[in-house]
Amino acid sequence: MPTSSSTSHMSEEFGALVPWGDPNWYRGYSSPYYTDSHIQWRARIRSFVDTHIMPNCHTWDENKAMPSDVYVAAYRAGWLPGCVGMWPTKYLAEDPNAPKPPAGGFDAFHELILWDELSRCGSGGVVWGFAGGISIGLPPVLHFGSEAMKAKVAGPCLRGEKIICLAITEPYAGSDVGSLRATAKLNAEGTHYVLNGEKKWITNGVFADYFTVAVRTGGPGMGGISMLLIEKDMPGVICKQMQCMGVWASGTTYITFEDVKVPKKNLIGRENEGFKYIMYNFNHERWGFVVQANRFARVCLEESAKYAMKRRTFGKRLIEHPVIRWKLAEMARQVEATHAALETLTYQMCTMNKTEQNAKLGGDIALLKVQATKVFEYCAREAAQIFGGASYVRGGQGEKVERLYREVRAYAIPGGSEEILLDFGVRDAVRRYESQSKM
Repeated sequence: MPTSSSTSHMSEEFGALVPWGDPNWYRGYSSPYYTDSHIQWRARIRSFVDTHIMPNCHTWDENKAMPSDVYVAAYRAGWLPGCVGMWPTKYLAEDPNAPKPPAGGFDAFHELILWDELSRCGSGGVVWGFAGGISIGLPPVLHFGSEAMKAKVAGPCLRGEKIICLAITEPYAGSDVGSLRATAKLNAEGTHYVLNGEKKWITNGVFADYFTVAVRTGGPGMGGISMLLIEKDMPGVICKQMQCMGVWASGTTYITFEDVKVPKKNLIGRENEGFKYIMYNFNHERWGFVVQANRFARVCLEESAKYAMKRRTFGKRLIEHPVIRWKLAEMARQVEATHAALETLTYQMCTMNKTEQNAKLGGDIALLKVQATKVFEYCAREAAQIFGGASYVRGGQGEKVERLYREVRAYAIPGGSEEILLDFGVRDAVRRYESQSKM
C-alpha cells in the first residue's frame, strides 16, 4: 500500500512535460500514493506503448482489428495479467518465464498507471482491443469458476494465447441487467444446458475464444440469472462484428446463440446467483472507465496545447489568443480535479477489501464515472474547436482528436449510462444514510 515515504521520489520529472499532458506527480509534484515500484511500473508500460502501440494505433483502428501476436507481446512485456485487478500468480505458474509482479506487490495504483498509460494512445478501440475483454470477462471465472475451469481458461487468457469476453448486454436489456432474456435450460438428464438468445455490443466478441455469458436459468428478475462459460467452437455460436461510431479496433460484436449445448460443468458458480457475480466486478469495471475517460480528456488537452503553440492565425500563435487560453484552462481544471478524485478513490481501494469496497464505494465510483465521461465529452469538443478542420479528418495531426470525439459515447453509455449512474449515486448515499440513522 502506498505510504508517505514515497514523497522523496516525486521530484523527478517524467515525460514530455506538455502543460497538463500527464498527472501532476509526473511533473515533479510530491504525492503520498506512489513508490519506486510505481515509478518503475510506469516506465515499463510507457515503453511498451511508445514502441508497440503508438506507431500502429491508426492502422489497427482503420483495420477494425488487431494482430493476434500483440496479446502475447503484452504478456511478455509484463503487464497483461494486471488487467484483471490483481496479479494472478497462481495461474501463471506453469510458465517458467512468466513476468513477475511489480516490486512490493501489485496494488490499485499499479493498475491505475496501467490503464492511464495505455490510454495515452488516444484510441478507446485499441485500449479495449488489448484488454476490454480480459478485464471484465475473466474475473468472474477467477472469482467464482471451478478449479477445473480456471485451470483450463485462466492461463491461456493471461498469456495472451486466448481471448475471453463478457457477454451481458442484449438488444432488449443494457443497464437493466435484471431484464435479460437469453435462456439456458437444463436438459432432463441434467448433463447440459441449451442456450438460446442474443447479445449485443460485446467487446472483443468477434475475436474471442471464450464468452462469459449472463443467461436466464430461473424466473424473472435478478434472482433467475446465472453465468455460463461458452466456447467459440460450440455449435450454434454465431458472431458478427458491428459497425459502430467508434472503438473500431475492439471488435464490437452481435452474438446469436442457437440451441447451443453447454456442459453443466461450464456453469460459473451456482445456478441463479449470476447477478451477484456480475455486480461483484461492476465497481472495478466502472473505475476502469474513469481512468481511461479522464486520460482521453487529458490527451485532448495535451494535443490542443501542442497544436496551439505551433498553429498561427491572424499573425500570431493560437496560444496567444485569450479565448484559446481560456479553453485550455477550462479543460485543465476539469481534468486535474477529476484525476485528484480518482486518486482518492483508488487509495480507498488499496485500504479496503473487496467486500468493503462493494459496500462503500459503489455510489462514489458511479458519480465519478459520470464526472469523467462528461469531462471527456467537454474536452473532445473543445479540442475539436481548437483544431478546427484538422479535427474533421481521419489521420494527420488531428487524428487523436477526431477519433476520441467519436468515442465519447462508448464511455458515457456502457458500464451504466450517465443518467442511471447519477440516480444510483444518490440512491446509494440515501440508503447508507438511512441505514446508519436506524442504528
